Amino acid sequence: MTASSIWLLPGWQNSDAPHWQSRWEVVHGDHRVEQYDWMRPLRGDWQARLEDELLAAPAPVTLVAHSLGCILVAAWASHSRHTAKVRAALLVAPGDLERDDLRQMIPGWAPIVRQKLPFPSILIAANDDPYCAQDRSRQLAADWGSRFVDAGQGGHLNGESGLGDWPEGRRLLNELLKQKD
Repeated sequence: MTASSIWLLPGWQNSDAPHWQSRWEVVHGDHRVEQYDWMRPLRGDWQARLEDELLAAPAPVTLVAHSLGCILVAAWASHSRHTAKVRAALLVAPGDLERDDLRQMIPGWAPIVRQKLPFPSILIAANDDPYCAQDRSRQLAADWGSRFVDAGQGGHLNGESGLGDWPEGRRLLNELLKQKD
């Protein structure tokens, strides 16, 4: 696994410095897919950005998505003809964009695409995530064909969760990639 083959897909408002995705970018050299507008995410724009970057990728990549990034992976995979460029996906703390409050804050992303992903994936979610009830996360995992991992108490598994470099997440990523080999 080369560092540049791991692509980070942050959610709404990007991942701040204490977020494990930002730490992985620094510590492991993982590649962050930069979106045009982090504050007003448009599903079509975000999908096009991911598609453009993947088309330019010299080899298959592994997607590591957080929150809205998970919803992006599902939406992108349902429309792209280039899903073979994705080796696997680690999906962390998807937001429930079908909830009224979140649908109002981030319009245009509901309904969530529920199609099975065409590559192996693991979905990790805490049992106290304020943006998605764990039963909804479990259902998304089932719909997407992802292995579900219960992260216990951890909130939204973001910078505020105090995960630091999040070695458990990296261990699960490495486990996912070994399964794929």
